[in-house]
Amino acid sequence: MNPIRGILPALATPFDAEGKFRPSSFELLLERVYSAGVHGVYVCGQTGEGLLMPVAQRKAAAEVAVRNSPAGKSVVVHVGAHTTADAVELVRHAASIGAAAISSLPPIGGYSFGEIRAYYEALAAASDLPLLVYFYPDAAPSVSTAAQVLELCQIPGVIGLKFTDFDLYKMETIKRQGVVLLNGRDEVLVAGLLMGADGGIGTFYNLVPELFVQVYEHTAAGRWDAARAVQTRINELIRLVLRFPCLPAVKRMLAWSGIDCGTCIAPRRELTAEETGELAALLGRSSFASSAFASAGR
Repeated sequence: MNPIRGILPALATPFDAEGKFRPSSFELLLERVYSAGVHGVYVCGQTGEGLLMPVAQRKAAAEVAVRNSPAGKSVVVHVGAHTTADAVELVRHAASIGAAAISSLPPIGGYSFGEIRAYYEALAAASDLPLLVYFYPDAAPSVSTAAQVLELCQIPGVIGLKFTDFDLYKMETIKRQGVVLLNGRDEVLVAGLLMGADGGIGTFYNLVPELFVQVYEHTAAGRWDAARAVQTRINELIRLVLRFPCLPAVKRMLAWSGIDCGTCIAPRRELTAEETGELAALLGRSSFASSAFASAGR
């Protein structure tokens, strides 16, 4: 049985004015996405700024996610770090708190495929939790072929991957081998599900989780026209937000919806006052004008 499937928001991580993890806002965000029917959450990934957070704060975020997730929901903890030692520490912590699975970006920094494989081998050996590797050639070009991904999936303990790429032929080639595969490009979730993905993990799931759940449910029932129509609406929002720095814009919209996630960790910059005003104006002219994050921004 596939232990990880469905819609898993890659959660934003809230910070206070001093840049420290803010549990109360994280609890509100968890309540929001679970009320929309998501199947689990993905904690401290790129959207969650995990690589920029101290290990202790990442552990605290994972604990809040597990503690506030209903029975039957899957908490996947992203343990990727700049050192294997930190990643292994996070793996062992995730196992100790009852996470459903772990995941990791490849180490960022021009490492060879052999070095990346050794990294994943160390993570897989550190606990009995199922491990999702991460195919993201834009960030780690040393892993670029289906054959390389499938080699990583042969590591004992690895059950599959998050697939963040637009090459759906490659996705289908990998999925045919029976691995767990989660779509990582929000813009093409419906296409990824058509090509066999077991679900999706994404940034924009923070803002409109109910729409991503609708895409998943429509495709599961074979309602492909309905699924494509929802994806078209999602993509309207994505195109609008991507006119700005993505994560600062997402956090601003979460604040407008009543979930104050603070600012992003430097060196990521914040939206300027002009950008904030333009974002609010564009949302007000979009099909999302009546949503909480749009109406509060005006």
